[in-house]
Amino acid sequence: MEIEKIKTFGALKKAGYSYRSVKDELRQNLLQKLMKKEQTFKGIHGYEYTVIPELERAILSKHNINLLGLRGQAKTRLARQMVSLLDEYIPLIEGSEINDDPFKPISRFAKETLREKGDATPISWLHRDARFAEKLATPDVTVADLIGDVDPIKAANLRLTYADDRVIHFGMIPRANRCIFVINELPDLQARIQVALFNILQEGDVQIRGFKLRLPLDIQFVFTANPEDYTNRGSIVTPLKDRIGSQILTHYPEDVEIARSITEQETAQAVAEKESVYVPEVAKDILEQISFEARESEFIDAKSGVSARLSITAFENLLSTAERRALEHGKTDTTVRLSDFMGIIPAITGKVELVYEGEQEGAAQVAYQLIADAVKHQFNLYFPKIEKLQKETDPDPYADVIAWFFEESGFELLDSLSDEEYRAQLNRINPLETLINEHLPNVSEADKPFFKEFVLWALVEYKKLSKYNLSNGVRFKDVYGGYISGL
Repeated sequence: MEIEKIKTFGALKKAGYSYRSVKDELRQNLLQKLMKKEQTFKGIHGYEYTVIPELERAILSKHNINLLGLRGQAKTRLARQMVSLLDEYIPLIEGSEINDDPFKPISRFAKETLREKGDATPISWLHRDARFAEKLATPDVTVADLIGDVDPIKAANLRLTYADDRVIHFGMIPRANRCIFVINELPDLQARIQVALFNILQEGDVQIRGFKLRLPLDIQFVFTANPEDYTNRGSIVTPLKDRIGSQILTHYPEDVEIARSITEQETAQAVAEKESVYVPEVAKDILEQISFEARESEFIDAKSGVSARLSITAFENLLSTAERRALEHGKTDTTVRLSDFMGIIPAITGKVELVYEGEQEGAAQVAYQLIADAVKHQFNLYFPKIEKLQKETDPDPYADVIAWFFEESGFELLDSLSDEEYRAQLNRINPLETLINEHLPNVSEADKPFFKEFVLWALVEYKKLSKYNLSNGVRFKDVYGGYISGL
């Protein structure tokens, strides 16, 4: 029988439905997926051998879970995806505020309805997508918000005294009965509010004001917390931590390849909207490397973390920078340039917490330095390492490029150049073409201009050339010429 046709408690009995708790649902449905070798958590990259197995073990153990990690580590996304492990539909007594199961009613309303109507008790169905509740813990959250309180309006309308439990207005947690309930940033919750969760996690019942009320709630709790919060803004009280079955540590991507897969997944819509903008693969690697450099930077607070959202928003800005430049030239198609990375600085400055030294440098300067460090790191993966001290007997692969700048008075790459003018300007440096053909013989013609500018930026970072930021572009000079200009 189709569940939509089951409208009464009697029909539900005949259909052979049996009650099971939300934790049993999660466990049994996860077991089915594991036996069928289906992917349990989709779109989560880099956790295949670390976080996801630990989360699956916690679900199989029917534990309440705390996801502990820095910002931008997919903690909330993991919690939301647990919904896919619930049954598609569950029955509840129609009109119940707290999703009472007809076979296991817990509220006064549900019990009285069953006693009055019996098998004729009306049944409604709740889809799994509606079985997810989420609350961001903030210092102003009260016990009434989460658990409930006496409602004077209800007492007046029903003409009841405050001694009657029907005057209770249930909070978010009782209303999430038979659901997954997520409390984000748990340490931000005041200690006295955390204490109010003790009974719910251990015995599954709630206490509201002075009522002798026992509601054995059926909830899968998932908490998220930032380890910095334990010392900075608050802490998880020890007895509450003791009642959380599994604490799972999340982490950032371990390499650029995984980070790229996350960014590509999250920016798929932006890429589709800007499909006329071509992005060389090396540009994507440089962009991801910026986050890795930020996590190691002495100017950035490591405890605060560097979210994966940095790469996502930076990539969107990179596409928009190239798109805007193309539109100014009346074009739709264009290729990302290394100089376009100046357009991602606003996306970086809003995503990092600076330490005192970083504040002294300035957010924009720190962001610029992260881009420069990423260029240096990626450069060494494609070209011979640039040595600080070069022996006279050793051949210098960059000598001809540096010599070209010594002979030229200055070389500018302006933002106002069209793609054709940009390529023509770079093609003036003949030794660059020779260098790339020698070390990257298989590079495509579309990527060559980017690699040429890439070499120039790297030579600047290794103090072989000097670079000056203009209002509408950059100027490259040899180091000696730059020194003279400075004087």
